[in-house]
Amino acid sequence: MIEFKNISKTFNTADGNVHAVKDVNLTINKGEVFGIVGFSGAGKSTLVRMLNGLETPTEGEVIVNGTRIDNLKGKDLREQRKKIGIIFQHFNLLWSRTVLENIMYPLELAKVPKEQRIKKAKELASLVGLGERIHAYPSQLSGGQKQRVGIARALANDPEILISDEATSALDPQTTDEVLDLMEEINKKLNLTIVIITHEMHVIRRLADTVAVMEYGKVIEKGPVSEVFTNPKEDLTKRFVNAEVDTNNTPDVHEVVEQLLEKYPEGKLVSLRFHGDRVKLPVVSTMLRKYPNLELSILEGSIHQISDKKGTIGNLFIQLVGDDEDIKGALAFFEENKVEAKVITNG
Repeated sequence: MIEFKNISKTFNTADGNVHAVKDVNLTINKGEVFGIVGFSGAGKSTLVRMLNGLETPTEGEVIVNGTRIDNLKGKDLREQRKKIGIIFQHFNLLWSRTVLENIMYPLELAKVPKEQRIKKAKELASLVGLGERIHAYPSQLSGGQKQRVGIARALANDPEILISDEATSALDPQTTDEVLDLMEEINKKLNLTIVIITHEMHVIRRLADTVAVMEYGKVIEKGPVSEVFTNPKEDLTKRFVNAEVDTNNTPDVHEVVEQLLEKYPEGKLVSLRFHGDRVKLPVVSTMLRKYPNLELSILEGSIHQISDKKGTIGNLFIQLVGDDEDIKGALAFFEENKVEAKVITNG
């Protein structure tokens, strides 16, 4: 278990004090995938760097498995760092070394005998799907393969905690999903505690169990990913969630919207959001049976699975055309059935 207790961090600069982290309290359970999301400068990286002693809090305590680590020094700090693996955004590989040699590097620093470190590095290369590329150099690898090397290297010392520091930010969407699938597999197979630092809500949705949202050094919202996605409370959290699950802002939708507004200027454009089991229910068809005089056009729809089937979010962007009272009744019907209905544009 990881505990951040009343953590604050202040940097003294030429322009005055910078309060990077302000009174943060978080608990991360063993084996959990915990996401910390926020824009650049939110304080998320500074907070997580306190786990391995790269930063020390100005106030508060960092406790891992019952041991306070923020005041460790020398040998004790070095031993603690061995228990934490880090995956970096830009891979940080040694370009003059092969895949196998990169994975072996932490074992060399730990003075593990050569035969043992070769065996361990080969096992890890196989684990991340690079068993046949152990003699390749980083320049011969794709971005996803480089990150797989970074993951294997982070696992070399059998860490208890794995930190992912914007590990997918430099990857394309398909490669990102492949890396996230690998991290999910590792979490389950090794029961590792994984702490994710990211500004991408897609990463949180696909992988995390719990999420904390940071802004200006503070944790403004936290909770299970399924709850935060289905019922975000803070404006920033809503922005993150909407950016991930809303499909209403794509160019194709805008083009169709303009065409429909020309054809049905009296209609209303409505965004519907379904949560959990509501995704599977025929709410729209039931509404149309109740209000048969309404015409409905579907513009765009999507379903998003939250990590490990912990929840589902569905979005539907529609246009309703008909009597104003019927439209009001339809909107009320959606709300009564726990489907969020938001009028986007009036005709």
